[in-house]
Amino acid sequence: MPSTPIIAIRGLATRFGNQVIHENLDLDVMPGEVLGVVGGSGTGKSVLLRTIVGLNPAAAGRVMLFGEDTGGMGPKGWLGLQRRWGVLFQGGALFSSLTVAQNVELPLAEHTDLNGALRAELVALKIRMVGLPESAAAKHPSEISGGMRKRAGLARALALDPEILFLDEPTAGLDPIGAAEFDELIGSLQQSLGLTVFMVTHDLDSLGAICDRIAVLIDKRLRVGTMADHIKDDHPWIRAYFHGPRGRAARGG
Repeated sequence: MPSTPIIAIRGLATRFGNQVIHENLDLDVMPGEVLGVVGGSGTGKSVLLRTIVGLNPAAAGRVMLFGEDTGGMGPKGWLGLQRRWGVLFQGGALFSSLTVAQNVELPLAEHTDLNGALRAELVALKIRMVGLPESAAAKHPSEISGGMRKRAGLARALALDPEILFLDEPTAGLDPIGAAEFDELIGSLQQSLGLTVFMVTHDLDSLGAICDRIAVLIDKRLRVGTMADHIKDDHPWIRAYFHGPRGRAARGG
């Protein structure tokens, strides 16, 4: 694995008013790895993701992407970075007035000068890549299931052939079979496309199935390691999470 992080965070602080969410938080994410981010309710897992992609301002610290410091970066710089990642927000975050195909086409229309015919061809390819039937393309989000909406959101996140895929609770709301199938899809795409994946999740099964390392948000900072590392950690919340009934089941214990 290359030694230069694709995401490098140093001394990050985030706040909402007087509430401190993260303080002096550090993190390196290496190219090609799948990092799972877990933590208790209110620890700021999704806030961290949104801060990395520029949707939430940092109060202090540095966020570097692809070796570039995003602090003070202007709209042109952010636009260049946005072409290099894809984001799947919880629930899919599809535009309800657009069809699945139109949702997937949006990044191509915004960030490329490809003609309509080529965009349509790429949209069809992305829809197939995530395992949706061809018939889903012409449907609106309200006409498809929650699991299909997540796959449509994933197709949109993959539209620009990103280097990094950000996933916010990708299996939330799915039944166990659907969640396992989605984990398998993410793992397969990561391998075939060489993606780096930053995944916020609460799902222990996902951590065991596809993550190389796990970052636990605790006490406003991150503890990063493998599943085996965290199982040895004596922090009360980490022990409760990884040694509880669901944690033992996820490990097959």
